[in-house]
Amino acid sequence: MIKVHRTSIRLNPDRARVLIRPFWPFQEAQMRVVVGRIMSLSEKEVKTQLGIVNKSFAHRHFENIGGVFLERFERARRYMLTDEEPSKERKLLIGAYFTSEYSLESAALFNPSMIPHPDQSDLPEGSQRFIASLRAVGEGHVSSIEFREGIVDSDLDIEITEPGRFVIAPDPISTTRFEKKLFSHKVFEMGIENDYSAKLLLALPDPFTLRDIERGTSDLDQHEPRLSKSRQYTRDNMLWLAQSNYELEFSPDVPLSARNIFPHSPAESRGIEDARFVRFEEDDGTVTYYATYTAYSGRAILPQLLETRDFLHFKIITLSGKAIENKGFALFPRKIGDRYCTLSRQDGENVFIMYSDNIQTWREKSLLLRPTFPWEFIKLGNCGSPILTDEGWLVVIHGVGPMRKYCIGAVLLDRDDPSRVIGRLREPLLRPYENEREGYVPNVVYSCGSMVHNGMLILPYAMSDYASRIAMIDLRELLAELQSA
Repeated sequence: MIKVHRTSIRLNPDRARVLIRPFWPFQEAQMRVVVGRIMSLSEKEVKTQLGIVNKSFAHRHFENIGGVFLERFERARRYMLTDEEPSKERKLLIGAYFTSEYSLESAALFNPSMIPHPDQSDLPEGSQRFIASLRAVGEGHVSSIEFREGIVDSDLDIEITEPGRFVIAPDPISTTRFEKKLFSHKVFEMGIENDYSAKLLLALPDPFTLRDIERGTSDLDQHEPRLSKSRQYTRDNMLWLAQSNYELEFSPDVPLSARNIFPHSPAESRGIEDARFVRFEEDDGTVTYYATYTAYSGRAILPQLLETRDFLHFKIITLSGKAIENKGFALFPRKIGDRYCTLSRQDGENVFIMYSDNIQTWREKSLLLRPTFPWEFIKLGNCGSPILTDEGWLVVIHGVGPMRKYCIGAVLLDRDDPSRVIGRLREPLLRPYENEREGYVPNVVYSCGSMVHNGMLILPYAMSDYASRIAMIDLRELLAELQSA
């Protein structure tokens, strides 16, 4: 039996970490009524009410809430009944009525991944700085990505920086440029290709932006005011696809733990789930941090790719190719030969391996692992990106058994040909302890990515879709067991 050391570290959800979000609770007619009521107040009453709002909420947020209120007012201006220009105080108060707080972690903080930090400066010898990503779940079970940073020292003691209560989720930057060829491939894969899509793509520049496609659809709609249902469906889905690709920019003044990646596009309106981060090194030594995640719209799921160099600027990209479906994509941290490689689970049961010349496009898959042992008879999946060792690629996996119990195991793949399995644990590496079994989804341990330090596998994992903790496993012992399996 491989010894697993569970550390005392526990990352619990904190309901006090709130984000400012738009609040549009009514139909348009009701919004006009709300604005009308505010317009009926005297200036003295406006100042009194605004003072109450500022006293109650200004200290709870990193950003200037006055600026947020003014931006919300501009969006709500169309609900005013006259062209009368309100005072600044009245604008601020109107904006406050269309703003709310969202508690990011009110339900859970789980499914962590861990990678080396881009900044390894000013550390004691034998120490390593890391970034942990976490899935935060709040009201309505909407998921977003949060970060923590910490240091593991030469004695394998781990210290995680305590996050503040302030959280920021910037608005997306709609400057993403789309290549026509890749976009048209995705339109074909979605089954929405018709004469409308052909006309629209023909009219667009190459490359094009979201603004270009919005103008293009508007022009086409003017010439064809009565679109058929199929053309309307194509138009809406082409816009949906373009809106699913965007960029985010954080100020360097915002601490890493205050940066939140909140759902922005229609494809992820109900959540950004289970980001698997990996430090990817190109052949020339260039390092990029990628994460594969599941975008959930409430009806459909869509595998997405997140890309960053510095954890300040993020690009969100829609993956394409006929093999892009279902969940659990986990990139290898470098190319295999001259191709990108990823693990996946398209059928909800087995683990597949895929290769591609383009990190955004995946067309073919090959079966790698099937449920084989009783603890994984229902389904298998990866627990993050493979880790390169001298003995081969170490892959942490999860399996689902009786009573929907999730356990964590491990597999060893060949260094040069990861489609070849060298060894596989017959028994789980990690089962949920009694004090880990209760949560939103009971009887679950789950991870989205580990890292190695000083000969130990550092495995962050979730407990029953509620909170997270960290375990350590001796790497030599684990690899020896895998090689003898």
